[in-house]
Amino acid sequence: MKKILITGCSSGFGLSAAKYLAEKGHHVYATMRNTGNKNSKPAQELTDFASLKGLKLDVIEMDVTSDSSVHKAVKQIPEIDVLINNAGGGWGGAVEAFSSQQCLDQLDLNIVGPLRVSKAVLPGMRSRKTGLIIMVSSIAGRFAFPGFGVYHASKWGLEGLGESMRYELSPHGVDVVLVEPGPFSTNFFGNMVPASSEEVTEAYKHVTEFNEGFGNNVMALFEDDEAPTDPMIVVKTFEALINLPSGQRPLRTIAGLDFGAQQINDAVEPLRIAALEGMEVAHLDGPSKDVKVGES
Repeated sequence: MKKILITGCSSGFGLSAAKYLAEKGHHVYATMRNTGNKNSKPAQELTDFASLKGLKLDVIEMDVTSDSSVHKAVKQIPEIDVLINNAGGGWGGAVEAFSSQQCLDQLDLNIVGPLRVSKAVLPGMRSRKTGLIIMVSSIAGRFAFPGFGVYHASKWGLEGLGESMRYELSPHGVDVVLVEPGPFSTNFFGNMVPASSEEVTEAYKHVTEFNEGFGNNVMALFEDDEAPTDPMIVVKTFEALINLPSGQRPLRTIAGLDFGAQQINDAVEPLRIAALEGMEVAHLDGPSKDVKVGES
């Protein structure tokens, strides 16, 4: 049994992962913000689910964009074996149409948020010489297309943060990995934050048209029973990574539709390893480069 902290459990991957991993016998700490108002329903849903099934599943208030909220939440948890940095969101529209504050808000949620929570749990993991941090990135962290530049920036940034932390923490017995989901039938697109300037947006009609077309195509995929868009694919990817031995977890794992991102990862991987070897730090990556999630 692992003690697992999951952020962003009010919906999507986080809500499903909290239930599934608790049913698998782990002690899950499901965190979300606004448990007393906006997210009172999913918070109660998880509490009732745990009570009905006799599971170790605790709901804790946490806003990943607040230092004090993160510290208060983590203080309630005596020991954490696995952190799943799942909380996040997307800003959609032409880059020029976003305000500086909107860009900062996107980066705060998707990069600084995972950093805040990681910093809060790492002293305990380092002292025990064991731990796993799963960064929920995206295939949008491996390429870019029109209308999602601010979101791409946040996920590309998370990729760099997670990869660097992997090398820094391996001597302490802590694994850091990146999970890169494609589009899934969560409410991600419905919750996207639009750019603040409608006037500037008008100058980018080709971007709006692309976004609408892309969104329609993705929604059509959600209706296709054969398409890999069930959120449980991501949840079971979390489980597979948790179950792998320490030091043998791959840096990047794509879940679901990849739109060519797997080819990017496969092409870049030997270059990444060569760069580490050239800097004489390849030993910090561990023996995981030939391991695929799901393989024995």
